[in-house]
Amino acid sequence: MAFVNVPKDLNRIKNKAVFNLTVRQLVCFGAAAAIGIPTYLFTRIPIGGTAAAMLMIALMLPMFFMAMYEKDGQPAEKFLRNIIRTKLYFPGKRPYKTENLYETLEKEGKSLAEQYKAETPTGSGTGRKPN
Repeated sequence: MAFVNVPKDLNRIKNKAVFNLTVRQLVCFGAAAAIGIPTYLFTRIPIGGTAAAMLMIALMLPMFFMAMYEKDGQPAEKFLRNIIRTKLYFPGKRPYKTENLYETLEKEGKSLAEQYKAETPTGSGTGRKPN
């Protein structure tokens, strides 16, 4: 008897429209084509075919990125917006700062060493002050 595996989490399943692409992907690819193809056609004669192709690719890549990239169920623009908000607009402030125990011990050691050097006369290895 034939059986079909059904995923338990149906949130990740997306409706496919045409060519096994979602509507979002179709819109982004269409926008990329609407930007890239005229750019290539109008710039290939003035700047050359290779440079026009590179310009077309550079203009189309952000749209391809927005169509295909998704992290934690969020599309690219929401993910980038969240990163910008957390890093630039609302950077986190640390309400509590820990003290480095080793740094404190190092400072105390240096101050004790300086104090010992100040108390010790030169030439005498006993460490006692002369009478």
